[in-house]
Order: sequence, then structure tokens, then C-alpha cells
Amino acid sequence: EVVRLGQKDMLRNLTRALENGYTILIENLGESLDAVLNPVIGRMTVKRGRTMYVKLGDSEVEFHPNFRLFLHTKLSNPHYPPEIQAETTLINFTVTKLGLEDQLLVLVVRKQRRDLADLSEDLVNQQNGFKIKMKELEDSILYRLATAEGDITEDVGLIEGLEETKRISV
Repeated sequence: EVVRLGQKDMLRNLTRALENGYTILIENLGESLDAVLNPVIGRMTVKRGRTMYVKLGDSEVEFHPNFRLFLHTKLSNPHYPPEIQAETTLINFTVTKLGLEDQLLVLVVRKQRRDLADLSEDLVNQQNGFKIKMKELEDSILYRLATAEGDITEDVGLIEGLEETKRISV
């Protein structure tokens, strides 16, 4: 369900979503949020028996575990209080010209030269594999250095491991 923060039945819709485990989207938020939403965003629940409750305005409402809340704003760089930012995930759906160009280029190449598109995809996967391997080698070197005893220049296993890492990375 989609509601706006200023709607007169917004609290009733939010209550229904909380109790029944629905997903609700509150759209067109401004710089500030209604204080009524803070307990819901923070999932400040109280357990009574087997049932969870959350304070919504003056009343306590049953909190269904499947409830999902999405907040939407048209602000390009919103600044909300730290307690709200800590409890939420910000997703920036801003479309850039460069991003659109890249997407269109991929679509055109895939349509006209499928072989190049496949090669590009393979190269990206290969590059990601190399990055993962480099991270593993880095971690291995750091572990060996941290656990080395005595003079590290005399540790044959460490020197051989460094040489092997150097060979692989080139």
C-alpha cells in the first residue's frame, strides 16, 4: 500500500499494515519525519505474552513480524537524524547520464555483437576472480607475517610463500 505522510488516514493504514504484516510505502517525505514513525522505524517493540507490540501515537499496536516499511523521498541528498539513518538503508535511485550510456552500450553490443558481449562478461568475471584471489593472497601474507616467529628473513616457508604470491600476482 502507498500512502503519503500528510494523508488523514495514514495512521489507520499504517496500523492495518503493522497488524497484518503488510508492506507499506510512505512517499514524498521531506527533511523531517513525523515523530509517530520513530518507534516503527526503530522497531521499538514490547513483548506481552507471545505478541509483540509497538507504540504508534497514543496507542499500542500489534507488530506482525512480516511487516515491511519503505520510506520514499524526492530529495537528492536527504539528511535525517542519526538514529533514523542507523535503522534504515538508503538507496539512491538517481539516474546519471554516464550510467544510462553504459547500459545502452551493453544492450546495443549484446544485440549486434553477441560474441563481444559474451567476451566482455567473461572478462569482467575473470577480473572479479583475480580481485578475490589477490585479496586471499594479501590475507595469507599478512597472516604469515603476523604468525612468523623469530627472524622473518630466515623463515623459508614465509619466503617461499611470498615468492609464490609474487609469481601468481604478476
